[in-house]
Amino acid sequence: MTSTTDLEAGQYVDVNGMSTHYHDVGHGEAVLLLHGSGPGVSAWANWRHSIPNLSASARVVAFDLVGFGLTERPAEVRYSLRTWTDHAWQFLDALGVERVSVIGNSLGGRIAMQMAEDDQSRLDRLVLMGAPGVGMTPTEGLKALREYEPSPEAMRNLLENYFAVDKSMITDDLVRIRYEASTAPGAHEAYRTMFFHPDHAGSQLGISEEQVRGITAPTLLVHGREDRVVPVEVAWNMVHLLPNGDLHVFSRCGHWTQIERATEFNQVVADFLQLGDEA
Repeated sequence: MTSTTDLEAGQYVDVNGMSTHYHDVGHGEAVLLLHGSGPGVSAWANWRHSIPNLSASARVVAFDLVGFGLTERPAEVRYSLRTWTDHAWQFLDALGVERVSVIGNSLGGRIAMQMAEDDQSRLDRLVLMGAPGVGMTPTEGLKALREYEPSPEAMRNLLENYFAVDKSMITDDLVRIRYEASTAPGAHEAYRTMFFHPDHAGSQLGISEEQVRGITAPTLLVHGREDRVVPVEVAWNMVHLLPNGDLHVFSRCGHWTQIERATEFNQVVADFLQLGDEA
């Protein structure tokens, strides 16, 4: 059995000339995990409780989006929804994955929706977890994320106050993983560029009601009731618009349902994606 240490290390693949760090575990139907945009984020930091579990009955692939984690940060890159979505498609092509279900956390959920707008023929099902959408407005939590300045204390404060209701979930190991990632060479500079430079992602992540109604793939919205980054009201707005949308709300849970309610999250998602089903 592969150890979690081996999984954390990951591997690299050339994606359109860019060295991309990723994890590829398990066999069966492919499931793509897309992480969020908080400081120090990476595929492993976001999905370390989900990869070992979901890969028991599926091929789980998760990668560090350009600008995050251990993926190369080309000097000329322009961070945008289009850039990240193209990176996702090109990553799947590099691995030879033609059809996939997508689980997107926060920013990753918005990328998943753009993938659906691009080409739903390659998508089986979508899971949008704590994802921004119709009715999204700037929140105190989002403001805190964007104003982060690297230090272990600042990372712990951010995670405890804005990501989880149960502060015991914010372990020293989790703080370490996120802090070290936020101080990797070029990481903080890229983070500041992508959300504060007018030519980059910034406020380009909105979505219209018409766009949401066009997403016909079976979609599960997963949200924490106490989410301080993306309010649960956004998920209610979205489920009324998605033609095939379901909604699961976790009580006493913040922006990280996949960490704070890991066991239940994995089961809800596996059931929705029909992982392990014989039919």
